[in-house]
Amino acid sequence: MQFEGKVAVITGAGSGIGRALAQQLTAAGASVVAGDIDAKAATATASAIGERAVGVGADAASVTGIAALLEAARDAFGPVDIYVANAGVMGASGLGSDEDWDRVLEVNLRAHIRAADALLPDWIARGSGYFVSVASAAGLLTQVGAAGYAVSKHAAVGFAEWLSVTHGDNGIGVTCVCPMGVATPLLDAITDSEDATARVAAASITTAGDVLSAEDVAAATMEGVREGRFLVLPHASVLDMYRGKGADYDRWISGMRRYQRALDG
Repeated sequence: MQFEGKVAVITGAGSGIGRALAQQLTAAGASVVAGDIDAKAATATASAIGERAVGVGADAASVTGIAALLEAARDAFGPVDIYVANAGVMGASGLGSDEDWDRVLEVNLRAHIRAADALLPDWIARGSGYFVSVASAAGLLTQVGAAGYAVSKHAAVGFAEWLSVTHGDNGIGVTCVCPMGVATPLLDAITDSEDATARVAAASITTAGDVLSAEDVAAATMEGVREGRFLVLPHASVLDMYRGKGADYDRWISGMRRYQRALDG
């Protein structure tokens, strides 16, 4: 994948990884629609970039929001070549309510499914397209404290796998990004939360490895897309953890219980 002349849509681009990706994609020659549920943040990202970016306020979890992003891209630059499903939420601590589950699954999973549903007909007809799923190391490992986040990120990884297996031969590339701690507003929110379980979840992230900048994760993502790699692990240690989990699942579960006890203490 070469970025020069490509048209990209990025969700959650008002801050964090999405904003950094918008900056790096345009620097590499792409044109970008920076989408965010916060319209002012989306506009600020686009304004900071210049003429090769437009900001759109849209809910990337909704069919109408996705349609608005794709239409804005077509109107400003042309058909979408790259879609970055980056928007995400932590969700509630613990099990949460039915409403909490609805929201975390809408944003962290169904947003990806609905975007793919909107994009696939055109991409298959053209024989090209690229879907970037910004998931989490929680999708390969787990997330202490937040069931909805752990489950939805596992599901996001699973959907990215299905998309690559099913449509890779149609010329559609898929990259799934699974970082651990990243300095973003999402991590700040749970670190500073009044909820003790949320703070434990934050501690499980910040003590598991280095907290990377959004720019570092964006750069790793760009490299993975250039090379056409499915799995991007900005934290190299995640691969060893994932291998250890698969090698002895019971031992890994026991280790995670000890880790949670230490954090609770």
